[in-house]
Amino acid sequence: MNEVTRCSLEEAIELVKDNITPDFDIEEISVLDALGRVIAEDIVAPHNQPPFPRSPLDGYAMQASDSKGATLEHPVVLKVVDEVMAGSVSNHLVTDGEAVRIMTGAPIPEGADCIVRQEETDYGDEQVKVYREHKAFENYCYAGEDYKKGQCLISKKTPLTSVEIGLLASVGRQNISVYKLPEIHLMTTGDELVMPGQPLQKGKIYDSNLYCLGTRLRQLGFPVVLHDNVEDNPKSVADQIDGIAKQAKVIITTGGVSVGKKDIMHDVFRILKVKKLFWKMALKPGTPTLCGMHKDALIIGLSGNPFGAVTNLEIFVRPVLAYMTNNTTRIPIKQKGILEHDFGKPSRVRRFVRARYEGGKVYLPGGLHSSGVLSSMIGCNCLIDIPNGSEDVHKGDEVLVWML
Repeated sequence: MNEVTRCSLEEAIELVKDNITPDFDIEEISVLDALGRVIAEDIVAPHNQPPFPRSPLDGYAMQASDSKGATLEHPVVLKVVDEVMAGSVSNHLVTDGEAVRIMTGAPIPEGADCIVRQEETDYGDEQVKVYREHKAFENYCYAGEDYKKGQCLISKKTPLTSVEIGLLASVGRQNISVYKLPEIHLMTTGDELVMPGQPLQKGKIYDSNLYCLGTRLRQLGFPVVLHDNVEDNPKSVADQIDGIAKQAKVIITTGGVSVGKKDIMHDVFRILKVKKLFWKMALKPGTPTLCGMHKDALIIGLSGNPFGAVTNLEIFVRPVLAYMTNNTTRIPIKQKGILEHDFGKPSRVRRFVRARYEGGKVYLPGGLHSSGVLSSMIGCNCLIDIPNGSEDVHKGDEVLVWML
């Protein structure tokens, strides 16, 4: 395969998809830990839900025919023969002239075909006055009202939200089979970087990329292994990547991907004989993204500039990981909004700009928009996607945004 240089974002994603095989190994985990995971089995209801007819309110279970003609002035009087709470049952068969005091969620006793709400009675204990006529099966929740026994509730390959988690609990599942997530190894390069907590010497900066990208990947639900910064030495970096690639599916690096003397990732690829998929994407920021395959591991080399790395994680890495995990919910949602500020830079190539989307309007933050600036990302929840060849974008223009 020939190396591709300066491809579009969409072409880059397809190149990666064409060269990786998603790993659909399965593991069993606790339902409580399954939020955001993709289920690897169909879930069929083992019982009706609810398993019995139940009361939707506090009141009295009775036969509707006993309430015929009941009014506030001329109530029907019934004998209260039992009381049933949620979690218990009444063994009394309700017959003519009888009522059972019942609470919300309790099983409706046999013989009763409606529930009169307590507000339409005198709240009687031994006998109760009913002030309104009721129809059969009024205020009556049938067995299987939520779902029926044998019904497929959740299909295989469904991403699990809190709703599916609740359904799994309702059928009594404590553990569930899900597809394994790829463990992502993240490492940063650059002699200028020091770890937070260490003294900041002249010419050095703290390593924000490791912390920002690592926590974002964890926020997206991925297991992440963070590696200490590696010196700008191609052999050292190559050795570390080669070791990681023996067990990793995804390796993400930052820095060293452009054309300077210290942009060592090209030498690293040559040392390891990495199958290079592409170098450079036709967009800003993060143009010099580098990508290849080594020992079945996908290597993604992101820009060392913080905003460039963040942007490409969102628009490129996330769709790739969505494909690898069979979970399209990991792909950023796109929607349109009206820009509330002018953006005065022409875009010769496709440009992504940090912004905040709220109520259909798109606001630009204060501060600089350069790829090396991270602080102006605070409060932002989207990226504006400005097409290549665009002139200045003005207040009132409709823009496409990628939600973060």
